[in-house]
Amino acid sequence: MPVGDVVANMSLVTTGSFLTIQPAGTVGWTIHNIIHEGDVELYFSDGTNDVKIDADAVGGYWGWLELEVNISYYLKVKNTNASSKRIGYTGKITNV
Repeated sequence: MPVGDVVANMSLVTTGSFLTIQPAGTVGWTIHNIIHEGDVELYFSDGTNDVKIDADAVGGYWGWLELEVNISYYLKVKNTNASSKRIGYTGKITNV
């Protein structure tokens, strides 16, 4: 996929599990929107350390973001709800 193409995903995430927002290889993305149905926590991660960025107790989205991710530094969205919830994201490819 070339630079500028849209990246997007939506998954059903079980209680206590994460949706990981991480490209493969040397690819970089800018994440613009994270959409969720229920209680979630947003983390920045390097695979060893997680930094909690934000939390939301109701369904909605974090929009108009400019969060850069790659294989080494990426985002994780944790479902903290008592049931499985859909979590998704949209963004653009910034380098390949």
